[in-house]
Amino acid sequence: MNAPTRQTETLTGLALAGRSGTWDMTLGEGRIVSLQPSQQSGGGFVMPPMADIHVHLDKTFTIDRMPRRATSLFDAIDMMSEDAQRWTADDLLRRAGRGLSRAFAHGTAVMRSHVDWLHPEAPAAWPVLCELAQHWQGRVALQLASLSPLDDLAEIGPTVAKAVRAAGGVLGAFVYRNDDLERKVAGVFDLAETYGLDLDFHVDEGVEPEARGIDAIIAETARRGMGGHVLCGHGCALSVRPPDDVARVLEQAAAAGVGLTVLPGANSYLQDGGTGRTPRLRGLAPMHEARAAGVPVMIGSDNVRDGFYPYGDYDLWDVYRLAVLNGHLPHDDWLDAISDTPARWLGRDLTLREGGPASFIRFDATGPGDALSRAGTPRDVWHNGTRVPGFQGETS
Repeated sequence: MNAPTRQTETLTGLALAGRSGTWDMTLGEGRIVSLQPSQQSGGGFVMPPMADIHVHLDKTFTIDRMPRRATSLFDAIDMMSEDAQRWTADDLLRRAGRGLSRAFAHGTAVMRSHVDWLHPEAPAAWPVLCELAQHWQGRVALQLASLSPLDDLAEIGPTVAKAVRAAGGVLGAFVYRNDDLERKVAGVFDLAETYGLDLDFHVDEGVEPEARGIDAIIAETARRGMGGHVLCGHGCALSVRPPDDVARVLEQAAAAGVGLTVLPGANSYLQDGGTGRTPRLRGLAPMHEARAAGVPVMIGSDNVRDGFYPYGDYDLWDVYRLAVLNGHLPHDDWLDAISDTPARWLGRDLTLREGGPASFIRFDATGPGDALSRAGTPRDVWHNGTRVPGFQGETS
């Protein structure tokens, strides 16, 4: 009896991220059967799936409930705190599910969402997002990170850390010009060591050079030997510190193994804000300098359609476009910041290779520069050899 015919499909003349020339990609049984140099061109630009390492699914899609535009980071925090009073399980499930659906349709395969945690008991969003993580398993790998004010963790930290460990999550803290900073940061690392957790900080999210929480975090990471397990998000204050000072900090971060997440959307929107004036300071962390120093640099969506950032659609490619423009990034040399680097940080491998999953994004473009030049460039998202359909509802 003859064996069943193995059905394959070949995409020809592809420009592949990180590779020169054009390529033919043969797909079969959900895998990449072969990648071979091509004699053709015009097949589109292909890159790996994206990894969004910094989002806030608990806050998302609340902008229509906001009374006005936030004038600062702390104004946005106050506005979101008021809105959180109306968060129910159904409301959270609908909004966060909508975010995951849109992220998947745009080509995101890995995601870390921060969840505000202000009291000893778990917030309403935590069990909802744990449920969604299970529901989306196999499509979007969702990891959760608690987010608590640094000053509160001395009291609620052990309870939070136990729950985070049970969910396979990450412990997070908001650090900004706290009193007794070094001792409190050390306390967060104590929790991480006790409960076996990685750390993800919101740190120095402002354009005040006196904000130096990242220094304490880097020093403590080096002291504990926790390289590869500590991520710092924002780092806006580095944009206004003296260049020699910044160079020293980044050199120490690289030596300690601390990663940096840059959030060009919300930071550009909230920093140096005010009515009736044009902002001068954009709060963009020194991306070029960090990478040159050897720091793993990642780009994340951060907030989507809430009080912190009223725009976005969980399209990390659109965020990358914003980073390229604001940060003067070589567009073909930073793709790893939205794919391979954050994926590896989260323990995933999104590399396109023979024998690997046939999961990728194909743009109707000649390369990344062409795709970025047209905001509406058509794209196909492939997941395990099958094209992903468009949005399928808010909680699908």
